Amino acid sequence: MTYSNTAGFGGVAMDGPYVMGMDFGTDSVRVLLLDAQTGQEVSSAVADYPRWSAGEYCNPDQRQYSQHPSDYLEAMKKAVKDTLQNLDGTAGRKVIGIAVDATGSTICAVDRHGCPLALEEEFADNPNAMFLLWKDNRAIEEAEEITEAATKWGKVNYLRYNGGVCSAEWFWPKILHILRHDQAVRENAFSWVELCDWVPAILTGNTDPLSMKRSRSASGHKALWQPEWGGLPPEDFLAAVDPLLEGVRKRLYEHTYTADTPAGTLSRRWAEELNLTGGIPVSVGTLDGHVGPLNVRLSPTTLFKTIGTSAVDLLIVEPFQVGNRAIGGLMGQVEGSVYPDRVTLEAGQGAFGDVFAWFNRILREYFTYSAEGGPSTSDVFRFLSEQAAQ
Repeated sequence: MTYSNTAGFGGVAMDGPYVMGMDFGTDSVRVLLLDAQTGQEVSSAVADYPRWSAGEYCNPDQRQYSQHPSDYLEAMKKAVKDTLQNLDGTAGRKVIGIAVDATGSTICAVDRHGCPLALEEEFADNPNAMFLLWKDNRAIEEAEEITEAATKWGKVNYLRYNGGVCSAEWFWPKILHILRHDQAVRENAFSWVELCDWVPAILTGNTDPLSMKRSRSASGHKALWQPEWGGLPPEDFLAAVDPLLEGVRKRLYEHTYTADTPAGTLSRRWAEELNLTGGIPVSVGTLDGHVGPLNVRLSPTTLFKTIGTSAVDLLIVEPFQVGNRAIGGLMGQVEGSVYPDRVTLEAGQGAFGDVFAWFNRILREYFTYSAEGGPSTSDVFRFLSEQAAQ
């Protein structure tokens, strides 16, 4: 729903200043404009990823889900334009800050300048040179090898704060899988970036892989980053998993940043592209599932559930409540991944939305099709609700 820039909920005037949020989801970008003084929604828009919508670069039989970096840029520009178009011509100049979240671990191989390899002619149609969507699960074997290596390593288990099990959806298994299976990408990849880090880097003009600010949210929950062992897992451990990982760590990062930190300021180029004002702060990115609790009153006894393509369960506590304990059975225990000074305990179900979609498709096969072509999705869910009520 879109609101005018002069009246919001309950007739509250909303003349700015505004803040803009960009959510890079599985299928689309959603842009939301909020009044910075009241927190009220002013306008929003959604733009689908064009190549992804056409099913390009995906092979479900092989668990391959790649997204072209151009999809993100094109959809972002359209969503921002659509968000501003129903407001007066000055709305863009009243935006004083931008925040970004994205799916993860959604990673891409980049060159020395931070350019995704897929944006280079040689790799334009190579799915391995694109962003590997969070649900790309080709790296199951690699994830199992990392789990085994961490278990046997010795005094430090680098999966200690991630439930003791590495997922094929995470950072290191995906990198190792591509290094093993695509020689051209292996030889041309200088570094690797998360989508939630790349978008702020693009907007601010600092795409250098060695200096762009990396998300605490993504690094802690997906790349095994922890202060306890000096950041990312050490070189000797990674090389022990597979010699192909040797040298990768030194081309990544040491430090990570919480989402309340500016990644930089909006560049002149992207200010012109988006019809915004150059020089406004752009936040360090974060994972999409970690922004839900930010608009709810924080309580140490509140379990937050973010439901979308995934279902993410989050408990946010004071550091003293956990101390140096690693809570078993979790898929992430990271200080600063949601609130800068709190520890986030995470669990959940990665396939949540996809399982519902699959279940819906299967059920529809059992319905009697009408002359109009069969039951709609809403018909199926209505039927399920009625049956569940019994």
